[in-house]
Amino acid sequence: MDLLSRLLALMPVAGRLDVRCHFGAPWRIDEPGAKEREIRYHVLIAGRAIVEDAHGAPVALHAGDIVLFPSGSAHVLHDGSGAAPAAVAKRMENGVAIETNAGDGATADVLCGRFLLPAVPQRLLRENLPARLVVHSTHDGAQPPERLVRLIALLRDEAYEAAPGSESLVNHLSGALFGLTLRYASAGDAPPRGLLALAQRPRLQPAIDAMFEAPGKPWTLPELAELCHMSRATFARHFDEAIGRSAADVLTDIRMTLAGRMLAQGNESVAEIGEFVGYQSDAAFQRGFKRHVGMTPAQWRSLAHEAASGA
Repeated sequence: MDLLSRLLALMPVAGRLDVRCHFGAPWRIDEPGAKEREIRYHVLIAGRAIVEDAHGAPVALHAGDIVLFPSGSAHVLHDGSGAAPAAVAKRMENGVAIETNAGDGATADVLCGRFLLPAVPQRLLRENLPARLVVHSTHDGAQPPERLVRLIALLRDEAYEAAPGSESLVNHLSGALFGLTLRYASAGDAPPRGLLALAQRPRLQPAIDAMFEAPGKPWTLPELAELCHMSRATFARHFDEAIGRSAADVLTDIRMTLAGRMLAQGNESVAEIGEFVGYQSDAAFQRGFKRHVGMTPAQWRSLAHEAASGA
């Protein structure tokens, strides 16, 4: 199983469309920071936009481009004119907010939504993705990714037509958009550091496979290096160049993500879960989980059950 499939299987992501924006310049969208289990996204359906946040220089978006914020940071989209934005009118239609304005300048259509993360610790996903991820549907005249274009077109049509079942379909399509966005980001000429960069480093794949398939095994750096037919020093260097973190850190992330999922969804005891993910004692697992997640396994399980029951 490839890395992206493993990640999505361990942390299945759903989607939700919140707002359809139909603006004429001057316009501006101010997004606050996301909640703990959300990643905000925007799809520029038509027109041009500028995206700004605290994680780099402003980026120009063109029709078909997608931007998401794995860090959950606050951000702004605007028309680039610098003029005060025109007043916005808002109405609800089939569960989706529609925002329009009276701007008479260049038009832009934007879909704004959220990727909804499951009840698992978030570090494996958030710390191995860039704070801001932009996927351009076209670049330097290159042919746009056909599947991404088709998915965006279907998402647009369902969002605009508001036919029976459209709300549910749009949310499912939004979830698929997450996986497809990560696929094309990892396949780019310069994939960002983190898990996405591993897609272009097949020599490291055996070590990643081993960590996902046997997270409870007491892996050592020499053992992981041997799986990749590298020396310990070469393996550590390649891993750090790709991800910016050590193999031990990523293994801990995988273990704690799996443990969090088992605590939320299963009935195994805390000690059994700790042993399954590689801890020799219940006390060691309790300490490691609290250090990684910020709460005890029992507290995590309780909160996950409350969230699932709607309490």
